[in-house]
Amino acid sequence: MPALCKATTGDVSCRPAGTFPCYRFDNGRRTDCKEKSCLVGPQQQETGRRRRAIGGRTILDYPFKSERPDIRRGWWDKLRTAYETARITRRERRNKKPVELSPVAQVSRLGTTDIPLVFITHNDMAILPFFLRHYRQLGVTRFICVDDVSQDGTREFLAEQPDVDLWVSPIRYKEARRGRRWRETLFARYGYDRWYVNVDSDEFLFYDQCESKTLGTLITTLEKHDVKRLAAPMLDMYPGPGSIQPDAEQGFAWEFSNYFDASGYDAKLDKRGVSLKGGPRKRRFGEANELMKYPLIFWDRSCFFGSSPHRPLPYDRNFSSDWGVLLHFKFFTNYRDKITEAANAEQHHNNSQHYKAMEAELQLGELELTDKISSPFRDAQQLADLGFITSSDLN
Repeated sequence: MPALCKATTGDVSCRPAGTFPCYRFDNGRRTDCKEKSCLVGPQQQETGRRRRAIGGRTILDYPFKSERPDIRRGWWDKLRTAYETARITRRERRNKKPVELSPVAQVSRLGTTDIPLVFITHNDMAILPFFLRHYRQLGVTRFICVDDVSQDGTREFLAEQPDVDLWVSPIRYKEARRGRRWRETLFARYGYDRWYVNVDSDEFLFYDQCESKTLGTLITTLEKHDVKRLAAPMLDMYPGPGSIQPDAEQGFAWEFSNYFDASGYDAKLDKRGVSLKGGPRKRRFGEANELMKYPLIFWDRSCFFGSSPHRPLPYDRNFSSDWGVLLHFKFFTNYRDKITEAANAEQHHNNSQHYKAMEAELQLGELELTDKISSPFRDAQQLADLGFITSSDLN
């Protein structure tokens, strides 16, 4: 039983809701208590969760205030998720269409111990050396890539990599449902009932102890806990004081884009999973971009990307308490050119309106993204200490 709240305002008493924060009734209207003793109580410290429903959603405190988030749900919430999964799955099966993909060179089957990574690229030569080296160090053994008509040497560079299977398509990214059909086709081609890393070429996965523990170790731990997806929100990285041009042979992408927002995120549970928004794009441009992704995923025949790669089906797997992060290098060394190109190509969501907003700002001068909530990036332990990633039993 939580301790009774002792906060009072006149004759209006604050009542415990069973979990923190408590609430009060004032003239028959329920409002959340704002007393510090209620907002930071022993039960909230234990769970790291603010159990407050707004419009059918439950608010999470993110970054987390404890080692693991509490994402338990009641039977009604689970029923709503099951119904939504069945409804959208029927639609996906009905509308499923084949998409043409051709390998640039002969490809081989995956072995049982392989850890494959699927990604899509377009004119990403500036970041690809850092991307490949990062994931090789994590234990990826095969890169499976769709090149979307790159013209900056990306295709030629990838074709020279012995651990990269390179594919091309006669259709563009937007026509392939922003790459979702390509990814689903490749998962079917390389095999169901196995784990995949599923990311974009500007997303770098970090998880607990990732500097010393491989993805294979993480997968073993997730399987032990019967978890089939690793949740990992995108943390937008951007240049700030101390930013330097990294060496492509030995450097790191975060030497240039060396800052991230340490707070200012809104996390909610709904019937399809966890929704998380915030970061410099919301702070600077007012954009409500979805940040949640599931970059490490067990793919079987029940899986589809549905309406969004941020909420894959079946939805009941999107409520994991195991979290990493994706360092998202939207603002890398060539970000001005990339933003202008994306705005003109109109291949992204809503005809790339968010890129057009950023391009308009760039035309006014240099884009300043640092703020009082900006923090210089150090390592995975820093992210764990701040509550962005959860601790895992990887020993």
